Amino acid sequence: MAVVIASVQKNSIAAKKKIAAGDTLISINGREIADVLDYRFYLFEPRLTLILQTAAGKRRTVRIGKSEDDDIGLEFETYLMDRQHTCRNKCIFCFIDQMPPGMRETLYFKDDDSRLSFLFGNYITLTNLSEHEIERILTMHISPINISVHTTNPELRSRMMNNRFAGDTLSLLRRFADAGIHMECQLVICPEWNDGEELLRSMRDLAVLAPAVESVAVVPVGLTKYREGLTPLRLFTEQESGDIIDMVVRFGDAQVEKTGNRLIYPADEWYVQANRPLPNEDFYGEMSQLENGVGLVALLRARFADALKCCEAKRAAGTHTVLATGVAAAPMLTELVNTASAEIDNIHARVIAINNDFFGETITVAGLVTGGDLRRQLQGIPCERVVIPDCMLRHEGDRFLDDVTPEQLAADLGVKVEVIPTDGDALFEALMR
Repeated sequence: MAVVIASVQKNSIAAKKKIAAGDTLISINGREIADVLDYRFYLFEPRLTLILQTAAGKRRTVRIGKSEDDDIGLEFETYLMDRQHTCRNKCIFCFIDQMPPGMRETLYFKDDDSRLSFLFGNYITLTNLSEHEIERILTMHISPINISVHTTNPELRSRMMNNRFAGDTLSLLRRFADAGIHMECQLVICPEWNDGEELLRSMRDLAVLAPAVESVAVVPVGLTKYREGLTPLRLFTEQESGDIIDMVVRFGDAQVEKTGNRLIYPADEWYVQANRPLPNEDFYGEMSQLENGVGLVALLRARFADALKCCEAKRAAGTHTVLATGVAAAPMLTELVNTASAEIDNIHARVIAINNDFFGETITVAGLVTGGDLRRQLQGIPCERVVIPDCMLRHEGDRFLDDVTPEQLAADLGVKVEVIPTDGDALFEALMR
């Protein structure tokens, strides 16, 4: 394996060694380089011997001495230096299978890449790992790994993922645990599939692997209106959501009693569906499952309360503001605005819950609100600015899921659109400006 160098940063170590675009990087310190993990891992050493092949086909050796943290300035065609690994499963609850037609191609890509799990926190199913990749994780001690488990029943996991090998890969959990690899796990729960006794089994099995398994998020299935031809699924009822909360919290309480670590956490969405108040910040320990929507509300509330407590100003700027969010978060944001308004004069803010017409009303989270729905539902509402959370935009921060940009939304509404981080400090500051 080898990778072609796309460009070399000006005045970098590599440039000074006359490494050029079009050269092929074959090895570092005798280890073959296949992708970004190999490159970053072996590049960390202070003394490097690079074997390269020039565009003309000539082999050359380059020796480099540097500080451990120094980059040498090589850039490659893609960040991974390789093709992204696609998912081999056909999960009954896969959100990408429920996407509407006609969207940009990248939104239909199903990634299941262990490298992205380590580098960016993506969740993987383990069904896509070759023995070479497994050995590399163990050798490099890549940790933590984020794993979509869903169930520890091998037969049920195979059926839910429509992959006859999905149950076999559960053995990797023990293998990683024995090697000291830390794991963050998630269980996406579907009614009458992996709830009830199956959920209890999964929690017990994962608890046995603690402390290597550091936390487990229990998340309700998300269903859009685009499910024609897919496995019939339904949402949890209010009563069922409450039952899930009770089961997970009881199990977590027992873990706290036994080990001091709750380990298993219900996602915030369960509390919304069950119409129950959410726990306080201290319930969530290290807050390691925020990406799964576990503890987000508690953290936002706590940071907002801290900002309000520390604020010396008793009068806001008075800008007429609309806070646009998903249906699930609207009551909580309204509560925070009312709390701030009771202590600080001249706050003129209104929370608008955006119904998700794009995916269907069953989708209530802010992160899946589209620019088109914002435009239609905010049209004509008097305000000086619209504030939205950054989770509505893709990672680059430049567009919504439906390709509308914040600039286009602002032009269509005729008001300023302000994007803020999804945290309590930023929300409070937005109210004061």
